[in-house]
Amino acid sequence: MKITLKVWRQKDQHSKGGFKTYELNNVSQDMSFLEMFDILNHDLIVKGEEPVAFDHDCREGICGACSMYINGRPHGPLQTTTCQLHMRTFKDGETITVEPWRAKAFPVIKDLVVDREAFERIQQAGGYISVNTGGVPDANEIPIPKTNADKAFDAAACIGCGACVAACKNASAMLFVSAKVSQLALLPQGQPERKMRVEKMVEQMDAEGFGSCTNTLACEAECPKGISVSNIARMNREYYAAKTKSENI
Repeated sequence: MKITLKVWRQKDQHSKGGFKTYELNNVSQDMSFLEMFDILNHDLIVKGEEPVAFDHDCREGICGACSMYINGRPHGPLQTTTCQLHMRTFKDGETITVEPWRAKAFPVIKDLVVDREAFERIQQAGGYISVNTGGVPDANEIPIPKTNADKAFDAAACIGCGACVAACKNASAMLFVSAKVSQLALLPQGQPERKMRVEKMVEQMDAEGFGSCTNTLACEAECPKGISVSNIARMNREYYAAKTKSENI
């Protein structure tokens, strides 16, 4: 395959960026998108040019690091992570435009690498269980309705890649935050800090500069793990209940 790449190049977050065009020949359709970028960077290094900076880690669709905006869609044309996107998805001779996430809370570090520490700070604000529950009980000692267990498991599948933010016209982080709130709110272990958790995480989300949710559902449509927007409704209920109790104390 012959591929033309229009890649966003930016020296650092304080520099002005722009697109640069590269031509690649003999691209195998069995390559992943990141393997194709490895070939591009090898060619650039051989030529004595600066390779394209991009995030990657596991390359198995579970770390959420490979945050690329491909042809106007987060992670590309399929609902999957960039590392699991293969070149057979594209046509021979196609021009592919690759950009970093575009959000105030995700500033560009270099080229296609963005700073997603905002997600970490939201998680640190309350997305954990700090109550000492003693020794670990047997799995079947705490009765949990299967419906709740399944919903908690589905919410916990969020890998924090940021595709929901990149897909949203408001750069909202509601899908990510609601998934992290839901996975603990649905389980017995998350009950002691339930109200404090949602208040602190929402407060931190707002402080980071993420936009508001206007229910376009673009986040769910682009999420590589299929996180449901029903989690956003659950988080709103959790938040209003927590705020009502706080104001009545």
